[in-house]
Amino acid sequence: MRTTLDDRPGALAELTTACGAAGVNILGLQVFPGVDRVTDELVLRTPGDWGLADLADLVERSGATRVSVLPCTEAALADQPTRYVLAARSILAEPATFPDVVAQLFDAEADRDAAGLSPLMDGMDLEIGDVVVQLRRTAPFTAAEHARGRALAELVADVLAAAAATPAPGPQDLSADQEPVLEVHEGEVRAVVAGVVVGQATWVVDDEGAWHVDLGVDPAWRRRRIGSRLLLETARAARTSEADEIVVRTAADNPAVLPLVLGTGLRGRIRMGSDDLTVRIPVRRLARA
Repeated sequence: MRTTLDDRPGALAELTTACGAAGVNILGLQVFPGVDRVTDELVLRTPGDWGLADLADLVERSGATRVSVLPCTEAALADQPTRYVLAARSILAEPATFPDVVAQLFDAEADRDAAGLSPLMDGMDLEIGDVVVQLRRTAPFTAAEHARGRALAELVADVLAAAAATPAPGPQDLSADQEPVLEVHEGEVRAVVAGVVVGQATWVVDDEGAWHVDLGVDPAWRRRRIGSRLLLETARAARTSEADEIVVRTAADNPAVLPLVLGTGLRGRIRMGSDDLTVRIPVRRLARA
């Protein structure tokens, strides 16, 4: 549970006293200080017949505001500094997994659809070069979490900058000095080497004019910026057709997405979902090819 309390002596005591009187056990507490109000995150065990609404009502009657209650498991009791250290280790090992790592770290949720669910309350946008990773969840992000997110984004930028200086290995079956030629056809862009298609981007256009792109590169030819070149050429074709944006959807743990978008030099927005992530790249400002 997250809630906001006045920054005054005894405010937290009133909340803990009310929890104790109701038989609600406080298992964990994390405090995010503010200027005149404080955000508290508590891990609670309630009586067996309690629902989330019962807990929210108890907390609000104790003087708290902006209450957000979600069910959790014992994993919520993990030491927070340890979680951030492990997240940093994951990012150092595979910086391209950054969107998935930070989504799990900050308990971010998928965007709500029109199925009657309540809208998300808050978001955090983390910039890495020209790429924006967008996180959304019910509980408001605190200033401390924004600072932590920016620090992790800067770590990713540093790691990717260092990795960019390392040349990628060449493919085994074709000469490493051969550069793919991009061929633009109706509904697709191909990367071709010696008559062999080593990468391809195809798309369909929705009713609002957005291009939904399906992109793939032969495993032997990855890490040579072919995917980024295909995406950039697709963006140019979309711009020529007066489209507003291109959209790429993939699995949430796909490590290739961040380098792919960064390699285009375009400004993309990566939004995390529960199982997938969506990349939206506006193409209006792109010079006509």
